Amino acid sequence: MPETPDAPRLDVLIPTRNRPVELATTLSGLAAQDHPSFRVVVSDQSDDTPSYDTPAARSVARVLGLRGVPVLFARNLPRRGMAQQRAHLLSRARAAHVLFLDDDVWLEPGTLSRLHAAITRLGCGFVGAALTGLSYVDDHRPHQLEPFEEWAGPVLPEVVTRDSAAWQRWTLHNAANPLHLAQRLALAPGEWRAYKVAWVGGCVLFDRAALLDCGGFDFWPDLPAAHAGEDVRAQLAVMSRYGGAGILPSGAVHLESPTTVTDRSVEAMDVRASP
Repeated sequence: MPETPDAPRLDVLIPTRNRPVELATTLSGLAAQDHPSFRVVVSDQSDDTPSYDTPAARSVARVLGLRGVPVLFARNLPRRGMAQQRAHLLSRARAAHVLFLDDDVWLEPGTLSRLHAAITRLGCGFVGAALTGLSYVDDHRPHQLEPFEEWAGPVLPEVVTRDSAAWQRWTLHNAANPLHLAQRLALAPGEWRAYKVAWVGGCVLFDRAALLDCGGFDFWPDLPAAHAGEDVRAQLAVMSRYGGAGILPSGAVHLESPTTVTDRSVEAMDVRASP
């Protein structure tokens, strides 16, 4: 779908549930971004009061509004699982690029602009900023960094499965590994590098047309409400057709709150689509 003249360059899509403190912190990170044109869409599935219905979240939304950044708060009930929640958010997007941002992620200034510059230059289906857990900053894991490989040329489509060597790249995003990788590269201010991934959790910028062409999250009716890995399934589909990459430095800090997806007995990628 083409971008309309009045559409933002980027839609930030945030699914949230029972996380008022974390959501306000996530919004505060967005308020510090220098990207020239973006919109924020929050979809809440809290058990009681919406996560956005707090003085802190409302205040930061006003800050964004004064900067010309629209913030849309809405409920999406009843809960039918994270895949349906992401499909709902995607249906509300209208920008050429969509950032799926978890509600427990703080972005350092400049992260949105870096991600947008990267996907524009690379021309791939998605780019991601892997989440960094700063409580692990002194926990160096060199053996987990061994699968690291930069994209030396164009980002190409890849088919990544559990039994492929590429699957082992998942260790790159454990603990504070993204920070340690960036430090190892000794990047100059403003410099970034693209690298090969298995998938990226929590902060992923998609080319919306590519994501829709691969079905988006339309597989959600095939899943029980309790499931996990819907983001992995969508990314693998996009990567197989359009390619995907991680970006360093990441700039995405995980708030390290307990997960709200507690039942992970069903992995989305293990469920076959209905005929």
